[in-house]
Amino acid sequence: MQDTTLTWRKSSRSGAAGHCVEIAEAPASVLVRDSKDATGPVLTFGSTGWAGFIAGIRSGEFDRPGM
Repeated sequence: MQDTTLTWRKSSRSGAAGHCVEIAEAPASVLVRDSKDATGPVLTFGSTGWAGFIAGIRSGEFDRPGM
């Protein structure tokens, strides 16, 4: 989805290396894209899916082993 009415933002903790994702909020969904490829693919999460994704991040579910 490349909608010019979306406001994309990235975490204030993003470093200068550019290894970031950006999110935009749309009605009933949250969109996620690679900040280095603004015209690339976009993941779309519904509110339940987004809540589960954030919970997984906070619990370390997606951490790489040994990090």
